Amino acid sequence: MTETLPLNQQLCFALYACSKEVAKAYRDKLAPFGITYPQYLILSALWDQDYRSVTEIGQELQLDSGTLTPMLKRLEEAGWVIRSRHKPDERRVYVELTDKGSALKYDAVCSVAAIWSELNLNEDTYHVLLTQLHGITKQLQKGDK
Repeated sequence: MTETLPLNQQLCFALYACSKEVAKAYRDKLAPFGITYPQYLILSALWDQDYRSVTEIGQELQLDSGTLTPMLKRLEEAGWVIRSRHKPDERRVYVELTDKGSALKYDAVCSVAAIWSELNLNEDTYHVLLTQLHGITKQLQKGDK
């Protein structure tokens, strides 16, 4: 029988615990704006490129439309985004930022940037970690196909 590593030495648990704490830190920083961490991710995708289909946003965030649609509905109800049907194909729904949603970018980005500066995570370490996480994600996604 193969022995397992203690929990605190397992990469999967370290990633889980870290992800949970990052989400909590973002939640705390975003609460004053009235948005959740997943909503922030949607808004970030739109700040990168506005007026996108729900499908495009879902692909980038790796979320299905069943998960994404309720979040988009809440963002629209709060006045951050507008959803509209694509004229030639009514099945396609597009999302765009409102003026309020566009104006939020600076304040929200500055607020969450404080998380990383509070951790004293230098730019080189940040980029190395980001590259490694993207690599792990890509390798795991290959197994899904």
